[in-house]
Amino acid sequence: MEYTLSTHAITTIRERNIRVEWIAATLSAPAATESDPDDPTLIHALRVIPEFGERVLRVIYNQTKQPPHVVTAFFDRGMKGKL
Repeated sequence: MEYTLSTHAITTIRERNIRVEWIAATLSAPAATESDPDDPTLIHALRVIPEFGERVLRVIYNQTKQPPHVVTAFFDRGMKGKL
């Protein structure tokens, strides 16, 4: 899936050792999606990453941009074991 990364997302994925292929997989086939509570243009895509200890990756992206524009990505500790 084609997408773009914000400057913040680039910094975040580098600092947190998040692989770009995990972001692509999460955007292409999320296990769940959520609307952002504050910004209706943003979607939260979630997916379990088995090779990273079954942790849940949350990728937040702007759905109104083409291609989708990733704002940030992080491992959501509160979601572990819930997907």
